[in-house]
Amino acid sequence: MAQRFGGEFSPTGQKTDARGKITTSPAPTLKSPLRGRARTTILMALSVIPVIFAFGQPGPVGLAMNLAAAAAIFGGAVLTREGLKAEAAWAERRIARRPAVPRKIFGAVVLGIGVALATASGLSGLLSGLVYGVVAGVLHIVSFGLDPMSDKGMEGVDTFQTERVARSIAEAEKHLTAMNDAVLRARDREATARVASLSAKAREMFRTVEDDPRDLTSARKFLGVYLMGARDATVKFADLYAARKDADVKADYFNLLDDLERGIEAKRETLLISDRTDLDVEIEVLRDRLKADGLPTGD
Repeated sequence: MAQRFGGEFSPTGQKTDARGKITTSPAPTLKSPLRGRARTTILMALSVIPVIFAFGQPGPVGLAMNLAAAAAIFGGAVLTREGLKAEAAWAERRIARRPAVPRKIFGAVVLGIGVALATASGLSGLLSGLVYGVVAGVLHIVSFGLDPMSDKGMEGVDTFQTERVARSIAEAEKHLTAMNDAVLRARDREATARVASLSAKAREMFRTVEDDPRDLTSARKFLGVYLMGARDATVKFADLYAARKDADVKADYFNLLDDLERGIEAKRETLLISDRTDLDVEIEVLRDRLKADGLPTGD
C-alpha cells in the first residue's frame, strides 16, 4: 500500500485527480509487518546447510538424510509463516474462529524432525539427533508461540451466519486481489494507489460486516456485484491504458473509483447507524421491562 510522507500525500493534505478536481483522502490504515517473518526467512535459509553437507556424505544414506532434513526444515519454516499469517488474521478480527490447523505447532514438529535428521547424520547414533530435534522444537515454540487455541467473540453469534459472512468476504477478497494485480499492468503509480485506497475502504466494511453478520444481506451487493464490476472495469482500464496513455480514460476510471469509495463509505456508515439503532431498541425494551417490574432505571 502506498504511504504518504508529506506534501499533497500527507494525511491532512489534498490531491487532485486527472481533471484537476481537488479530492481529499483519509489517512491510510497502516499495518505492522508480520511478526516473526524475518525469523522464518532465516529458518528457510538454514535449510541450505544440510544440502551443502549432503554431497559430502560417503554413502547414499547420509545423502538422503541430509536432503530430507533440508526439506523438513524448509517445510517447517513455511508452516510457521502460514501459522503467523493465520494468527495475525485471528488477532485483527474481534470475532474469529481459531485456525482449523495449528500450523505453528506442526511447523515446530517438522522443524524438529529436520534438525534430528541433519544432526544424526553427522553424530554417533540417532539418539543424539533426537535430543537436538526435541530441543529445536521446544525453542521454536518458545520463539514463535502456540497457535490461537480458542474462538474469539463467538458467544451468542449465529454460526451459520458467520460462515456465510466468511464465504462472502473470501469471494470479495478475491475480487480485490484481482483488481490490485490487474492495475499493475497499467504501470501507473497513481492508479495503483487509488485501487489500494479502495481496497482499504472495502476491508473496513468487511470488518463491520464480520462484527455483525446480520449486516450481510444489506452489504451483499457491495461484497459481490459492485466489486466484481470494479474488477472487470480495472482489467479493461489496465489493458487500454497500458496500450495508450489516455488521460480521459484514466479520469473516467478514477471517477468510478470515487463513486465506489463514496458508496462503500456510505453503506458502512448506514450499517453502523443500524447497529446503534438496534442497541438503542434493546436498551429501551430492557428499561420498559424494568419499569414494568417496578425497578428503578435512573431516568
